[in-house]
Amino acid sequence: MSDLEGFRAEVRRWLEDNCPREVRGPIESENDMIWGGRIATFKTPAHKLWMERMGAKGWTAPEWPAEYGGGGLTRAQAKVLASELRRIKAQPALNSFGIWMLGPALLAFGTEEQKKKFLPPIVRGEIRWCQGYSEPGSGSDLASLQTRAEDKGDHWIVNGQKIWTSYADQADWIFCLVRTDPTSKHRGISFVLFDMTTPGVSTRPITLISGKSPFCETFFDNVRVEKENLVGELNRGWDVAKYLLAHERTMIGEMGESMMGRPLGAVARDSIGSDDLGRLDDPMLRARIAEWELDGAAFQLAMDSAVDRMKAGQAHPALASVLKYYGSELNKRRYELLMSAGGIDALEWEGERSQDGERARSWLRTKANSIEGGTTEVQLNIIAKHLLTLPGA
Repeated sequence: MSDLEGFRAEVRRWLEDNCPREVRGPIESENDMIWGGRIATFKTPAHKLWMERMGAKGWTAPEWPAEYGGGGLTRAQAKVLASELRRIKAQPALNSFGIWMLGPALLAFGTEEQKKKFLPPIVRGEIRWCQGYSEPGSGSDLASLQTRAEDKGDHWIVNGQKIWTSYADQADWIFCLVRTDPTSKHRGISFVLFDMTTPGVSTRPITLISGKSPFCETFFDNVRVEKENLVGELNRGWDVAKYLLAHERTMIGEMGESMMGRPLGAVARDSIGSDDLGRLDDPMLRARIAEWELDGAAFQLAMDSAVDRMKAGQAHPALASVLKYYGSELNKRRYELLMSAGGIDALEWEGERSQDGERARSWLRTKANSIEGGTTEVQLNIIAKHLLTLPGA
């Protein structure tokens, strides 16, 4: 038996003993998702138990070093773990900006003290993070941000505003870009961390066209930030920000994978029914779903290959933009198909039957995929200029 075969057998045994039945199956709504944090709520006690067991094992961040709470797995072992989780249809044990974005930045730029302080609680789901990047007037041109950090010796005093801060009202800590040198656009930005309960921090949810409020306006009024919470060098936060953005865009791209939710064909049959051969009784929609599934399978393989290249330091810097763009478009297509399959019933906005319009609201939410993490126009410009080297780009 090879080492990987032995590891697979070990993983399979552990999952059978530790993955609750309640977290096996497709994610039907946001209530199924596990975010962790100080004020976390869980759909069932089993969801909390699943997070705790995976966090204790380090498998919420399987490739992070074990010394920082991670699983310490090789890339090959992490792929085995992922395939076994898919095999039993296990829901993610933890959804975390700390794992997807901040953690990689800390591993690359953080001090040893910062890694030991923040990474293990992230892995265990004890800290929920939000991202303080965009500001009114500083979205696509993020480096023009104006939130100021005034040097007070052993600490800074931060004043300013962020916008589109995802789940800021639910987060425990924020990783935030602030201006520490007003004389330089890119070389005057620093990357800092602070607790959202710090005096002077306030949030205000923004209601979207979906009727939900995952985004917030975030305000800083004389907020004290300790110098020890500077990540990377002073005034070189733009380097950290760009590194983190590559991970964020890859994460957004992963939304295009088809691993979440019931298969589209099964959902469509609920509304449309089957023909005499057991196929979806709408050949045009059936063809569109088949095309989407093929594109999704190809994208998943491309994503796996891209992550391997990123881990090996062989990926083109613009690759994250490719993944972000295509994954966003794939996710939007998925929800367009879900709406087509549901017909007029899919437009229901309220009521128990539709779970208060879950499908329609989720469909509207996907429109933001083209904006968050860098707009589609910005991603296409990056691809044209840096990957395709098109003239005039």
